[in-house]
Amino acid sequence: MTQISKPDVRPANPRFSSGPCAKRPGWSLEALADAALGRSHRAKIGKTKLAQAIDLTREVLQVPADYRIGIVPASDTGAVEMALWSLLGARGVDMLAWESFGAGWVTDVVKQLKLADVRKFEAPYGELPDLAQVDFDRDVVFTWNGTTSGVRVPDGGFIPADRKGLTICDATSAAFAQALPFDKLDVVTFSWQKVLGGEGAHGMLILSPRAVERLESYTPAWPLPKIFRMTKGGKLIEGIFKGETINTPSMLAVEDYLDALNWAKSIGGLDALIARADANAGVINDFADRSGWLANLAVDPKARSNTSVCLSIVDPDVAALDEEAQAAFAKAVVSALDKEGVAYDIGAYRDAPSGLRIWAGATVETSDLEALMPWLDWAFRTQKASLKAAA
Repeated sequence: MTQISKPDVRPANPRFSSGPCAKRPGWSLEALADAALGRSHRAKIGKTKLAQAIDLTREVLQVPADYRIGIVPASDTGAVEMALWSLLGARGVDMLAWESFGAGWVTDVVKQLKLADVRKFEAPYGELPDLAQVDFDRDVVFTWNGTTSGVRVPDGGFIPADRKGLTICDATSAAFAQALPFDKLDVVTFSWQKVLGGEGAHGMLILSPRAVERLESYTPAWPLPKIFRMTKGGKLIEGIFKGETINTPSMLAVEDYLDALNWAKSIGGLDALIARADANAGVINDFADRSGWLANLAVDPKARSNTSVCLSIVDPDVAALDEEAQAAFAKAVVSALDKEGVAYDIGAYRDAPSGLRIWAGATVETSDLEALMPWLDWAFRTQKASLKAAA
């Protein structure tokens, strides 16, 4: 079998996981030396740091002053579930799904909440549903950026300003990398572990005044677990949105999030974060276009993610294999890169079509992605040679 030469340059940081994602450039444990370890999150020092996290989130993410921002348990999943269980049921719901997490929200609303008036708008991996069919007189639930499909909504133009329903947006792999039009969004959720490379287990819940009004005027027909409750006596529990968390947060993780936010400020804030993600995604997409064997899973270039870039292996010989063999080929490519120590955790999500998923968020250095591209080609050609030798 022909030996394929390895590239000369390796990525300085081979961490391209889609969550938890790479730490910010220059990060070390020393950055967390000021963490309030061994202190209560209800003590002055703990409350101060939690409030700082909220204030810096507002500043960097450019959240309107009249929107509430809360730190909540259970990562982005917890934030989304809090919104679904607390807000839905007041009117009909339109559910949008084009990847596994969006499909999961559909399942929760239909099978767990068992709402009767639910319309589903679904699309296969790589595509968006027909957004023109959505009725915004109803509540609408959708992901801004499909983490497992690499497909995002191009912008907020499909959402009317005079909507009657609430828009509930899972923005976990979009926040800090894509422009979110908060005037079109009533609930926005994300986790620390995505674009800013923070640690897991903590989620962020952002509420518009319209969402707060719903919370204070509507009581769901089902009981709410303690960690979902945001009102008391028909009034919003304001402390949640000032750093008085529902359950105990990790003060080490809080310090790490503060470090990431301060880094974001230092490089130019949201515009700089978006520019870094755009440049990173551009490296991957340009390579895929040139490769002849790789293609972006997202069909429409305008809907391509600049964070979770999902790729299909479209080489004719590989495409001619059955589905199981295609998946095995893709896994072999991923494994070869992992063994070389040049790319970790870049396999497609387990529910998605086989292929690659490379994180391009702002904490990834463009130079590392530029170094990775020749290694993708090496891994593909090496596995292709093995395939031919076995034929």
